[in-house]
Parts: sequence; C-alpha cells; structure tokens
Amino acid sequence: MSPTNVAGVSAGDPTVTTLLVTLTGRDRPGVTSAVFDALAPFSVEVLDVEQVVLRGRLVLGVLVTAPRDEIRLRKTVEKVARNLGMEVEVESGAGDNLPRRLGRSHVTVLGHPLPARAVSAIAGRIADTGGNIDRIVRIARYPVIAIELDVSGTDPDMLRNALAIEAADQEVDVAVQPAGLYRRAKRLVVLDVDSTLIQGEVIEMLAAHAGYLDEVTRVTAAAMRGELDFAESLRRRVALLAGVDADALDDVRRKVQLTPGARTLVRTLKRLGYQLGVVSGGFSEVVEPIAAELGIDFVAANTLEVADGRLTGQVVGRIVDRPAKAEALREFASRAGVPLSQTVAIGDGANDLDMLAAAGLGVAFNAKPVVREAADTALSVPYLDAILYLLGITREEIEAADAEADAEV
Repeated sequence: MSPTNVAGVSAGDPTVTTLLVTLTGRDRPGVTSAVFDALAPFSVEVLDVEQVVLRGRLVLGVLVTAPRDEIRLRKTVEKVARNLGMEVEVESGAGDNLPRRLGRSHVTVLGHPLPARAVSAIAGRIADTGGNIDRIVRIARYPVIAIELDVSGTDPDMLRNALAIEAADQEVDVAVQPAGLYRRAKRLVVLDVDSTLIQGEVIEMLAAHAGYLDEVTRVTAAAMRGELDFAESLRRRVALLAGVDADALDDVRRKVQLTPGARTLVRTLKRLGYQLGVVSGGFSEVVEPIAAELGIDFVAANTLEVADGRLTGQVVGRIVDRPAKAEALREFASRAGVPLSQTVAIGDGANDLDMLAAAGLGVAFNAKPVVREAADTALSVPYLDAILYLLGITREEIEAADAEADAEV
C-alpha cells in the first residue's frame, strides 16, 4: 500500500493535481511566513519545499495540492509577491510529487578556483550518463570552492568513472559517493602520516643527518609509485641511517610541519564524536608525539632500533607495510566498535592501497597516479580539512563550531 497523508492523498500519486509556487527576489525576514500564511486558508497540503538564498537573492519553491479555487489562490499569492516586491510563478501539473529516481549519488566538486567551464563539463557528463541533478548547494567558499550535487537516475560507479576523466581534464576534484545513511554514519577516520597528515617524509629528514638524502629520496619515490616492495625499500633506507645520533629524532620531530587543515580536520571530527587513527610506514618515535598532541586515538608505526645512543640501521618488530596498514585499519575499527563500512582511510602512496580498499571510503590525498586510480575518490587540493566536505560538513558549520568554542573559553 502506498503511503498517504492525513487527507488521503497519496504522497507519490501521479494523478494528483498540484501547484508549484515559485517566489524569487530580494531576501528578507518573513518571506516564507507570508507565503504560507497566504496558502493556509485554502487547506492545501504541502508536498515539497525547497528554498535557497544566494547573495541575498531568494528562490522559494512550494509544491502543494491544487485547491478547488485555483484562480483565487493564484491571485492571493500574486498579491503577496507584489507587497514583498518579489516575483511569483504558479504552475499546475500532475505527477510532480513522484519520488526521485533510483541510482542516487552525492557528487562533491572542489576547485581552486572553480571555473564555470568545469561545472558545465561536469553537468554535461552527468546528463550523458542519464543522471539528473536534483539539488546543488555550496559546501565551502574558501580556501577552496566546494559544491555538492545530489544526482539521481544513474549508477554511482558509472558516474564516478565518467566524472573522474572529466575532473582530470578540467583540473578540479570530483568525488562521487552513493547516497544513503552510510555516508553520514562514518565514525572512524584513519590517516597515513608522511605526506598526508604531515608535510614531507620523516625518513628523508633523518637521511639528511646521515648525508644520504639523495639515495633515500630515490628509494622512497620508487616505493610510493609501487615500483619497489615497501618492506624491502624501508630496510634499504633505514640501513643508510646506521650511526646517526638518536637525538636526530628529537630534532626531526621539532621540524615536522602538519599539512594545512590537519588540526581543523581532527578538531572537527572529534567534536562530532569520531575516533581517529594514524598508520604509518614511518617511525613511532616521531608519530606518537604528534598523535598525542592532536588527540588521535590509535597509532601504528615502525620502531627504529637504538644502541648506545645511535641508530643501528635496523627496525624493531614487524614492518608496517601495505598489508599491515590494512590490518591496522581493521584492528582500529574493532577496538572502536565500528564496522569497516563506517570507516574512512586517507593516504597517498602505493603502500596505502590495501587500507584504502578495505575502508568504507578510501580517499587518495595528493596521491600518486596508481593510488588516485584505485581509490574511491581523490583530492588534489593541499588542504586536509577538505576531507570534511566529502562527509557533507560545510565550512560554515566548522567556523560556527570554532566560534562557539572560542566564546566558551
């Protein structure tokens, strides 16, 4: 049986005659109230409402059941519009309250800047796949422009493939996620550390002390591209650190710089009750203090062997390589009591691929091509807090929470 409202009108009945009232003009307090006050005496039923304000201009659309005296309703809302100094259009029809088509997706578009040609191209590709854009809202206005489109009528995987190609051509970021409750149910976020949570690679900073920076950089690059087994590459690089004074770890720790937006990302997610973890092919001697400072819940990283105050060129215990990163994600999820479908993993290198694949949402952040192609979505903007936009969190909400916290201090 189809759902009905209190008056017995089917919520999705295509035979029901409807009126769409669209009001446009300069926004001011009381506009919405005035429109509904005008509709109230006609005993119409509200079937749908959408309202948006852009640069002080309001567009309000109200879909209602058609009254017996449609002409009088039209004259009434036209009078209200004149009094408000606004324009109104009233359209009658049937079937306007049909549910949105299946195959629903959230499409997040980020640019710095975001050219009109890019939006045009993306909208065109959505249409090419048979999709319809049901709604567009702005998520952020700086430091990047981010908009979110609700799309229906096309398979999310097919849409993701089509938009990935267009995003590369237009030099913007596009993320496609299936719509539904799970997008809002993410409760654990796990990040890679080097070149993700922090800028640069810790092992290269240590190599500078040993005088082997060029050699270590070459091996690191090959490993991140997936050309060299990570465990073997780590052993080679760590071996070059033999004899480095252990105090170099403290020096490197002081020089580490977080990626822009890292503190905002962690602070905002913690406010929302998320748990966070870091999993690193780097070293616990550097990673753990950073995690403690940020309030991160879970840590997995390699440990350097030290003897007589110097690095031996060996790693203690199992190496945190590509399979181990995925295992750490699963362990963190188990400890947090969160199913993998409600996890987000963020990384940039080939050794992150298994972890990204295991998570509910895998995000390639400023990643190598092999990682961008394999991940659920990819970001190339240099701001880590852009991850929040993929979760539907707006810049305005972030700023409001920060302002509220500052006021309480």
